[in-house]
Amino acid sequence: MDEEKFHDQVTSTLNAIQTLLAQLIEIQQQGAEIDQSIHDLAKSRTDTASDMLDHSELTNSLAVKQTDMAKERTDLVREQTRLSTKSTELASIRTDLSRERSGLAGQRTDLAVLRTDLSRSRSDLAEQRNKMANNRTQYAINRTSMAGSRTTLSTIRTHMAQGRTQLALIRTGLAFFSIAVAFLRMFGLSWWSVFDIFLALGSLAMTLVGIVGYTRAARLVKDLQYTLMSQKETTT
Repeated sequence: MDEEKFHDQVTSTLNAIQTLLAQLIEIQQQGAEIDQSIHDLAKSRTDTASDMLDHSELTNSLAVKQTDMAKERTDLVREQTRLSTKSTELASIRTDLSRERSGLAGQRTDLAVLRTDLSRSRSDLAEQRNKMANNRTQYAINRTSMAGSRTTLSTIRTHMAQGRTQLALIRTGLAFFSIAVAFLRMFGLSWWSVFDIFLALGSLAMTLVGIVGYTRAARLVKDLQYTLMSQKETTT
């Protein structure tokens, strides 16, 4: 907005100067015509003495007019000088504005460079954040895999404990069967032999149950160990 106002002031000043120059040229032309008239009057004065007074008055009036025109020309010159001074001041103002604009352009360039650096820093931080997020995701996957492996190991341990229980049951059944056989061989056939037979049959049933339970627990442990190995290979 300041530049447009400055441009309008310069344009109006130049137009005023052109108008003054045109008036000055017109005044100079009128002065030349007046000089020519004075020269003609001087010739006429030599020809006729009777008309000398009239010519003198006309010359005086023309001289007065010429003086007035000279004063007006002087005023025009002063006005031209004043306009030139104002034009110089406006040129100085324009120069100052140009310097300020150059300074603002430099500051804008510095801000643009700073913004670019900040954008690069933000991009680097975003890349680091993405890497950290990927690492965190990988850690979460590993933790989930380890949790699954831990659960599988806990299940394996449970089934192995069940297998140990089944082995204890087999061992107890074999112990009772040995006792039943020992009673039969020690006391022979009698009414107590019925108890020994039931004890032997119960021991065999207990042993059979223990063998079936141990076989099932061993199979489950083997399947879980295979699953655990598959999980480790998938994670790797």
